[in-house]
Amino acid sequence: MNADKQFEQLGLNLPPAPAPLGVYKPCLIVDGKYLYLSGHGPVQDDRSLIIGRIGRDMTMEEGKLAARQVGLTMLSTIKSHLGSLDKVKRVVKVLGMVNCTPEFEKHPYIINGCSELFAAVWGPDNGVGTRSAVGFGSLPDNIPVEIEAVFELNEEWEK
Repeated sequence: MNADKQFEQLGLNLPPAPAPLGVYKPCLIVDGKYLYLSGHGPVQDDRSLIIGRIGRDMTMEEGKLAARQVGLTMLSTIKSHLGSLDKVKRVVKVLGMVNCTPEFEKHPYIINGCSELFAAVWGPDNGVGTRSAVGFGSLPDNIPVEIEAVFELNEEWEK
């Protein structure tokens, strides 16, 4: 089954793809083969952001759901720029940044919210790539999670 159909079966909604609020591109294709996504935050359907620090304002479960929402935002960017999730061959690298209290140590658990979504969309082989999950003392606008990623594109992605 293709990625667009897999996503449809999940019954989830894509939020609006965010527009850049600074001097950067939300995504960039390099060598016609790799799609780089800039750091994304948890954009909701009404364009508002989920905000809060994990360990203070949010629980681990709420943080994991926020990371899934970041994944949905990233999928929205992919779909708006490429037209289809099927044009992605595989996830190469995910960097997850967690806005948390100094004593919080479960960063990978939080980023699993995004990683599990990608695995559900592209499958356990192509949807799981390399990953880092790290804690930060703050993130822009007090969002709980920011994630950036690199994807490999299918050879026929331009068609």
